[in-house]
Amino acid sequence: MNNFDFQNPTKIIFGKDEIAKISNEIPKDAKVLLLYGGGSIKKNGIYEQVSAALADFEVLEFGGIPANPEYEVLMKALEIIKTENITFLLAVGGGSVIDGTKFLSAAALFEGDEPWEILTKNIRIFKGMPFGTVLTLPATGSEMNSGAVISRSETKEKFAMGGPGLFPQFSILDPQVIKSIPKRQIANGLADAFTHVLEQYMTYSVDAKLQDRFAESILQTLVEIAPTMLNDAFDYKAASNFMWSCTMALNGLIQKGVPSDWTIHAIGHELTALFGIDHARTLAIIADSHYTVNFEDKKEKLAQYAERVWNITEGTLEEKAKAGIEKTTAFFQSLGINTKLSDYTENYKGTAQEIKKRFTERGWKGIGEKGKVTPTMVAKIVEMSY
Repeated sequence: MNNFDFQNPTKIIFGKDEIAKISNEIPKDAKVLLLYGGGSIKKNGIYEQVSAALADFEVLEFGGIPANPEYEVLMKALEIIKTENITFLLAVGGGSVIDGTKFLSAAALFEGDEPWEILTKNIRIFKGMPFGTVLTLPATGSEMNSGAVISRSETKEKFAMGGPGLFPQFSILDPQVIKSIPKRQIANGLADAFTHVLEQYMTYSVDAKLQDRFAESILQTLVEIAPTMLNDAFDYKAASNFMWSCTMALNGLIQKGVPSDWTIHAIGHELTALFGIDHARTLAIIADSHYTVNFEDKKEKLAQYAERVWNITEGTLEEKAKAGIEKTTAFFQSLGINTKLSDYTENYKGTAQEIKKRFTERGWKGIGEKGKVTPTMVAKIVEMSY
């Protein structure tokens, strides 16, 4: 196992009817900016619960944060933060709203020329404006980590950011919110969390036995509950396991002491930026090809995954590894997610070379757990995903 430091300061408040506890977690003299997305929280009762919990606070609102948090939209929220002397941010939404709030937390205290530099210069954030979250859409794990991804439609770019100053102070996880989530987004959440685990697990062994089994247990849980989550009837037990699995998939725990990849995400972000494809679906598009192109470096872990998660015990190491790739693609398809770029756009020709160009211009000469995935290999992965 590799050396590591681990600290996660986010307080998790989990369970039924826990949104009311917001008032206990925010400083009494805080001036709060409530941030949310397209307004679904006003249709499913969450807005009323949050408003009741904030009754004794001075609160302003900013809605309309899009599914891929957009820089220009967030800059309008930043203006409110500064002109109204906001002191605390509350994100009520899924990963996009929480990611956008993290950017605002950083931008509110940023002393550079333009907050866009936080993203383009990959500035690590050590201090941000305090914020909390009420999770309404499990998927990204953003409610218990310090990372975010922000888009800019003007340039068709999407950048990651983060730092120890961007952990939520608290996050409220009430599985009952899942009742109102469309099945398409449930499927996305399952695929997103599943791939988060794979990016931290599907590398090479450093004999981190407990970390491997943490990761495998999350994957097994997601596979087990997926059919129930996609049923029309709401199941609180399954929803609880789904919500907590999504959080545990990316709160830093399973990443410690082991190598991580993140190539699938790096390429997937470009597909979202170029075509507007749902983030989780870009991951499903890229996974099969990525593991195939990098098969020699990943075959031991792929075979272990096939054995432990999918119960494939017969065959050679290579045969089991290939079966692991096939099972992954089949799992995404079982969620109703298409796994080829051509399923989403007719304008896919040239995409591989465009992404290769972007990676080259950014100096991303070698990504992945061994730094071996070059822009040329990225182009091959994308072409195989057509």
